[in-house]
Amino acid sequence: MKITVVGTGYVGLVAGTVFAEHGHEVVCVDKDPKRIEPLQRGDIPIYEPGLEELVRRNVDEDRLRFTTDLAEGISDCLLIFLAVGTPDGRDGQADLSQIWAVAEEVGKAMPGYRIVVSKSTCPVGTTYRIKEIIQGLTEHDIDVVSNPEFLKEGTAVEDMMKPDRVVIGCENDRVLDIMKELYAPFLRTGKPLLAMSIPSAELSKYAVNTMLAARISLINELANLANAYGADITEVRLAIGADERLGPHFLFPGLGFGGSCFPKDVLAAAHMAREKGLQSAILEGISKTNEYQQEIFVNRILEHYGRDLSGKKFAMWGASFKPGTDDLRNAPALRVLDALLEVGAEVAMFDPVAGPKVHEKYGDRVAVAQKMYDVLEDADGLIISTEWREFRNPNFERMGDLMKQKKIFDGRNLYIPQNLADLGFNYFSIGRPDC
Repeated sequence: MKITVVGTGYVGLVAGTVFAEHGHEVVCVDKDPKRIEPLQRGDIPIYEPGLEELVRRNVDEDRLRFTTDLAEGISDCLLIFLAVGTPDGRDGQADLSQIWAVAEEVGKAMPGYRIVVSKSTCPVGTTYRIKEIIQGLTEHDIDVVSNPEFLKEGTAVEDMMKPDRVVIGCENDRVLDIMKELYAPFLRTGKPLLAMSIPSAELSKYAVNTMLAARISLINELANLANAYGADITEVRLAIGADERLGPHFLFPGLGFGGSCFPKDVLAAAHMAREKGLQSAILEGISKTNEYQQEIFVNRILEHYGRDLSGKKFAMWGASFKPGTDDLRNAPALRVLDALLEVGAEVAMFDPVAGPKVHEKYGDRVAVAQKMYDVLEDADGLIISTEWREFRNPNFERMGDLMKQKKIFDGRNLYIPQNLADLGFNYFSIGRPDC
């Protein structure tokens, strides 16, 4: 098939590249030449494991190309995937300005019948509105499909190649058959393709993300309760995870969730509820609990050292919102970092891939190191904010020799408290007794 993908962010670039890897002819369109020009050279503007190799291979084999010209991009295709950003806007409402702008461009440039597939995360009703906009600007027929993505940054290529499920919101059986043909190679292991109404497909993405975010916020509230009563959330988590009705996934307490999806999707879901006059105490509470979690963590640091951190140096391991990505959007680490800088602390940061983005954002306000141990020299404390693998089994003896004070504030519960105590560290984690 000939496919055009509009938008070259995480979703669009991964989807377009993986479609090309499966033999389709794919054109990726983006209005920003600063994104397209590097991609035309084979340079990837985002960090996503495995993506760079796939992009270069498919460009070399002429199955994948990039352009800023949308009219040229849709001139010879059957499927147009919309994968532009929908950030949170006023009062949590999704900002759909990019979707509407692209729909207008598509409508004006439509050379014939096309199937327009919404892959962006959009509130219920958006796909119908896309059709109205396009149909109002062209004499050609179109069909629209909602095909939400369920990719996780850091494993997006694998998630696209081997999805847990493919959701298709479609109202035309012929179009549904085309979508089934497109996704058949991805579902050879027996995972389901779920055909449903367009509103149900649109809501499904919000339902999944709010459910997952709710588990994170709830386990963090339970961790705070455990800390208040001297319980160990690690032990409690095992009891929860053993219940077949609940399972063990997304039950790791920490600094909360970040990234581009969970925060905005929870806010958008709550906004959709308010728009219909519905009570949404749980949806509203998910975000509030998430924000409170970082506040609690920062307060523990300030209660230990005092409210004025002038003259104190802190090392931080991890900046990205999760391991496997350089994405700093809504990263809990940066909320902690901002709070420390505000009260006069000196901070040295190491992240395996996000260091350049931290330097771009903070400049000389934060010392960004190339190696994880370099940030520890003369540090009054280490703060762990992202659970990168290389942080799990460090050389504690070397750490102790470098640090001025052997204190660790672990926002991801990477270590066993008693082990750290035996090595002479003061160790503070989430929902477990301090030592």
